[in-house]
Amino acid sequence: MTSPISGLYKISGFYFLYYAVVGAFMPYWSLYLEDQGFNRATIGLLASITVLTRIFAPIAWGWLADRTGKRMRWVRLATLMECIIWLSIFLLPNTLGHLAILMFVFSFFQNAILAQFEAVTLFWLGAQRESLYGKVRRWGSVGFIAAVFILGKVFDLISIHYLPMLLMLIAAMTWAWTWQIDEPQQAPNAQKQLSSIFPIIKQPQVWRFFSIEFLLLLSHAPFYSFYSNYLKDYGYSTGTTGLLWSLGVVAEIVMFSQSRHLLARFKQHQLIALCLIVTSLRWILVASFPQFLSVQIIAQCLHAFSFGLFHVIAMRVIFNHFLPAQQGRAQALYSTMWGLGVALGSLLAGHYWQSYGGSAMFYAAAPVVLLGLFFLSPRYVVKTQSALDL
Repeated sequence: MTSPISGLYKISGFYFLYYAVVGAFMPYWSLYLEDQGFNRATIGLLASITVLTRIFAPIAWGWLADRTGKRMRWVRLATLMECIIWLSIFLLPNTLGHLAILMFVFSFFQNAILAQFEAVTLFWLGAQRESLYGKVRRWGSVGFIAAVFILGKVFDLISIHYLPMLLMLIAAMTWAWTWQIDEPQQAPNAQKQLSSIFPIIKQPQVWRFFSIEFLLLLSHAPFYSFYSNYLKDYGYSTGTTGLLWSLGVVAEIVMFSQSRHLLARFKQHQLIALCLIVTSLRWILVASFPQFLSVQIIAQCLHAFSFGLFHVIAMRVIFNHFLPAQQGRAQALYSTMWGLGVALGSLLAGHYWQSYGGSAMFYAAAPVVLLGLFFLSPRYVVKTQSALDL
C-alpha cells in the first residue's frame, strides 16, 4: 500500500467483493437447493455443513497465519479454492453426497478468509482502527446489498440454477483483488513458537463474551439457513426477498457508521444487553407477522443491533484482549463460536421445521438469545469495561 487513501480503498474493495459472495450465497443457496429437489431437513443438513467447519477450520487457519505471519497468502489460496468449488457445483451432478463434500471443502477454505482479513485490516489501520474500521467494514455491507439486490432481480428473469456460476465469477474477482493487498508491516513475522491463548480465554470477561456470542448465533440459525424459504412459503417473490435481506444490511451500515458514538456514550454491558433483547424482539416479529411486509421490514432493520453493533464490540474485545501475535487465532475463535452456534441451530431448525413450522422455529430462537443475559454478571461488567477502555 503506497498511501493511506490507497490502502483504505484496497481494503474496502476486498470487503465489498468478499461480502458480495456472501450476499449471493446466503439468501439464495437454500432456494437453489430447493430448486434442485431437496427438502427442508436436507437443506438444514447441508446448511449445517457449511458452518460446521467453523468449529475447527478457523483454529487451523489461525495457527497457520500466526505461525507463518503470512495472512494474505492464506486469503489468496482460499479465494482461489472458492472459484474451483463453485465451478465444480455447476458442472457436476448435484447429488447429496457430492454437495456435502463440496460444501465441506468450500466452507473449510472460506473460513480462512474473513477471520484473517479482519486481522490484516486491524493491523493496517493501526492506531486509527477505532475511527476507520467502521468506514472500511461498511463497504462489505454495500457489497452484500449489491449482490442480494442485483441477483434478486436476475433470478426473477432467469433460473436460479445458474447461482453457482455467478458465485464463481464473483469469487474470481475477489481472488484477483487480493493481489493488490500486501502483508501488513505492523503484523508479527513468522514465529517458531506460539504463545498460548488459553490463559486469556479463561479470563471471565473473555469466555463469558464468547458464550454470549454462541447463544446469539444459535438464535440466528433459522434466519441464516431458512429465512428465504420462510418468505417463499408466504408468497414473497425472489426480488422482494432480496430487498429484505438488503435492508438488513443497510441497517448494518448505519450501525457501523454510528457505533463509535454509542460505545462512547453507553457502557459495554448495556449495549450487549440491548443487542440480545432487540434480537429476541426481532425473532418474535418474524414469527408473529410473516404475512406483513411492513413488519418484516422493521424486523430487518433490527439487524443493526443483532449483528452490526455486536460485531463492532467483538472486534474491540479481540484486539484489546489478545496480543498482536495472537490475533489470527483470536479471530479464528470468534469464527469458531459462530460456526458452533449456526451449525447446531441449523440442524435443529431443519429437523423440526416440517413438524412445527417456521414460525415455531423463530419463536424458539427468541428465548434462546435472552439466555446470554445471564452471562452479564456485575463482575464481568466491571472487568470488561476496564479492559476495553470503553
